[in-house]
Amino acid sequence: MSYADTVFINMCKDIIENGYSTEGEKVRPKWEDGSYAYTLKRFGIINRYDLSKEFPAITLRKTYIRSAIDEILWIWQKKSNNVHDLNSHIWDAWADENGSIGKAYGYQLGVKHQYREGEMDQVDRVLFDLKENPYSRRIMTNTYVHADLHEMNLYPCAYSMTFNVTGNKLNAILNQRSQDVLTAGNWNVVQYAALLMMISQVSGFEPGELVHVIADAHIYDRHIPIVKELITRPTFAAPKVTLNPEVKNFYDFTVDDFTIEGYEAGPQVKNIPVAV
Repeated sequence: MSYADTVFINMCKDIIENGYSTEGEKVRPKWEDGSYAYTLKRFGIINRYDLSKEFPAITLRKTYIRSAIDEILWIWQKKSNNVHDLNSHIWDAWADENGSIGKAYGYQLGVKHQYREGEMDQVDRVLFDLKENPYSRRIMTNTYVHADLHEMNLYPCAYSMTFNVTGNKLNAILNQRSQDVLTAGNWNVVQYAALLMMISQVSGFEPGELVHVIADAHIYDRHIPIVKELITRPTFAAPKVTLNPEVKNFYDFTVDDFTIEGYEAGPQVKNIPVAV
């Protein structure tokens, strides 16, 4: 069993056994048939993953690691808000006729800001500080920009990263306001683990801990039977994920720079209903 499996199973059990039901409350999401999508939820989930020990991919079912990495590169490297720059269709439901998701995610990371050291966007500021002032306690990003929320087709879910150097290791905290546990439970973890690996390498550090803080971790009512079946499945050892050591510039990374070995996982969960 991978450690990520243990974390995922325990989180799901906690939500199912101790979660608060929103049934009957005024909720925003609806199912395709127009009925309200209620959830079981837990507030303030904190999960920790030590990347020096293993890559945090679950094996209960396969997480498409390469697609997850492609999306994080779309946001952090391309700094794009257009789905035509993405190799999957996971954002299509929130895109307009031109493919734009509005002033969200990558758009915010690409906005230039004036600092004492010059003009930089948020990603370049992180890379600059990790080289010039690595023990700073101010190395962070934030895409939840209130002034632009009205121009975002979806408010950012995973909205903030805080980086912290401890010895020769780079650690990070991912803050997420909301998570659909079945649909995206391990997806975000894999994405930001890969991001931490990339930024660690180009900054001269070893990847350390990824701490994932979720304000509202929830399982939708129609997902509960699926989750109950999923967490009873057999599990396997975590895959080995390595990075091309020749890449020294963050903007040079591609999905092909990741090597994934020994990823054995259970069957995929198909036709998951999605609330919008």
